[in-house]
Amino acid sequence: MPDPAAAAPRWALHPDRALPADPVTRPVARQILDATRDLPIVSMHGHVDAGVLARDERFDDPASLLVVPDHYLVRMLVSQGVPHEALGLPRRDGGAVQSDPREIWRTFASHWHLFRGTPTRFWMEHVLVEVLGVTERLSAATADAAYDTIAERLAEPGFRPLALLDRFGIEIIATTDPASADLADHADLAARGWGERIVPTFRPDAVLHVDRRGWADDVALLGERAGVPISSYRDFLRALEARRWAFVDAGARATDHGHVLADTTPMAETDATAVFASALRGDVDPAAARAFSAHMLFEMARMSTQDGLVMQLHPGALRDHDPHVAATLGHDVGYDIPVATEYVKALRPLLSAFGHHPDLRLVLFTLDEDTFSRELAPLAGVYPAVRLGAPWWFLDSPDGMRRFREAVTDTAGFANTTGFVDDTRAFLSIPARHDLSRRIDAGFLARLVVEHRLDLDEALETAVDLAYGLPRAAYARQTTPAGA
Repeated sequence: MPDPAAAAPRWALHPDRALPADPVTRPVARQILDATRDLPIVSMHGHVDAGVLARDERFDDPASLLVVPDHYLVRMLVSQGVPHEALGLPRRDGGAVQSDPREIWRTFASHWHLFRGTPTRFWMEHVLVEVLGVTERLSAATADAAYDTIAERLAEPGFRPLALLDRFGIEIIATTDPASADLADHADLAARGWGERIVPTFRPDAVLHVDRRGWADDVALLGERAGVPISSYRDFLRALEARRWAFVDAGARATDHGHVLADTTPMAETDATAVFASALRGDVDPAAARAFSAHMLFEMARMSTQDGLVMQLHPGALRDHDPHVAATLGHDVGYDIPVATEYVKALRPLLSAFGHHPDLRLVLFTLDEDTFSRELAPLAGVYPAVRLGAPWWFLDSPDGMRRFREAVTDTAGFANTTGFVDDTRAFLSIPARHDLSRRIDAGFLARLVVEHRLDLDEALETAVDLAYGLPRAAYARQTTPAGA
């Protein structure tokens, strides 16, 4: 009996994937996509570990590269009854989990059908077929052959991380780093000539939420890194300012803030001082902690007007929805869930103070797409400081991206957006994600052309702006590093 796997057709991606289906719009979309297909990638919001790039070592194996760290993938498998342990996610207590990467891969491959219709399927197909050369669709029957193909490819010198930057056409990539990061990996990369291409992003969340577990230790480390012993609120501000300038010196273009709420109500200095002192004693209450976090977003905007760092705000995720999973496995394993988010009243204090400031650039993201047309587009459509970030996380899907363009373009246009952000730890998926975004934008622009709402030359120019020009402009360096 012939082997069904051997008889299967070669796995290939359709050149028109994610383009409009109707025969009038699709040829126009193809032409628009061709204008962006080979443009460099500007990856200014991601979570690739700077250490991976600095060490530039070969990736270990297919499972540890593609399965274990991908919370999109893990959460789908877990939702269908696959235990975390079977996927090799390490436990905080050091308990036993599956350690054989081939077995982890087999578990993933045997559940490939679960990803039908999801953006994860789109990205992973691109990675497997276009990047890694897998020739047969994943299944239990083809798992081992795919594993061997990928392992052989990862052993090639051209698949080291820095070589992949060139292969993928990544012009610049930003990592995301805590405020207390020593930035040693970035210093190493800069010394080797990568400083303008691999840059850090300042992420202070760990020290802005004073009721967060481990906050006092993080504040102490912040002070150590800044050379500012922190015993008061004013010391805290000085340390944050010093660290921001250290990031600027290291090439940073932006900050990144993942608060639950978008509230930016400032506090009187006496009140902020009292809350900070209470937190240092370990007795701050939740309401005071929320007020302090809101106040610190206002302070982050103020500091951005001084050091030029773009302020990225992406509220609306209730982190670690299952506390038992968080206690067992830690963060970023798929249990961050979107919540409804209010922006208009929440951002009014910040925008009243800085919305017209020439040196503030505030990029707003959301997990609550109900706010696209009602709140976010009107804000970006009037305040010079505000730009709209791309649909991300749970919304970075083909239909989510289309809904975004349909909802915000009427009010904010194209120029008040910042292009695509890939927001990924999955390094190999970066080109796949940007490719999907360019396809969806090509389809949207093609519809405007065939409806005679836009001329083709305008659509081509806009497509290039969305893929390349707008992100470069939004994240351009606007200040001279301290000490330069």
